[in-house]
Amino acid sequence: MISFLRGEVAQVLPDRVVVEVGGVGFEVLVSVRDAADMPPAGEDVKLYTNMSVSEDAIRLYGFLSQDDLNVYKTLITVSGVGPKAALGILGVLSANDVRFAVFSEDDKALARAPGIGGKTAKKLILELKDKLKLEDAIQGADAGFQSAEVSSSAAIDAELADAVQALTALGYSNSEALRAVRKVKVTEEMSTQDILKQALKQIGL
Repeated sequence: MISFLRGEVAQVLPDRVVVEVGGVGFEVLVSVRDAADMPPAGEDVKLYTNMSVSEDAIRLYGFLSQDDLNVYKTLITVSGVGPKAALGILGVLSANDVRFAVFSEDDKALARAPGIGGKTAKKLILELKDKLKLEDAIQGADAGFQSAEVSSSAAIDAELADAVQALTALGYSNSEALRAVRKVKVTEEMSTQDILKQALKQIGL
């Protein structure tokens, strides 16, 4: 198993990159987002990788961030979502965008990915709610904000998810909702309404 590659970029294409490591060129399939952010040929890069073995090929999928790789691995656990579809999702959404879409039940955001229709998007939301953590999205939403003081309990995760969903229903974007909730100091005693009130204060209401 190859966990990551660190080497020199030899070639960058819209859907893949060739990385030279010790004189060997590794072809790694990447998302269009990562391809656009890839260093130019001749510069060093580190890619977090996952190997996919099928009857006809062995393919290496790579990501510039460990978080994207983690979400990719979660995506491919959903029945009917293979490596290509998962890479397509992460081509239009970041790891946190996927979490935002799942916890705010934004199937339209997921359906923007190539090959992901409305039915599959709803299935992703249903299956991923138990596999992704809202706390990860909140803590990673914006490094410029102070982390919310949250517990990892399922009860608090549910309250946070409800608060985010309520904010998006009020017209705020997923990012705005998560950033506002992330700034709230959440305790076990707080209800969804309490979190929502504090979040609204954070965005100037």
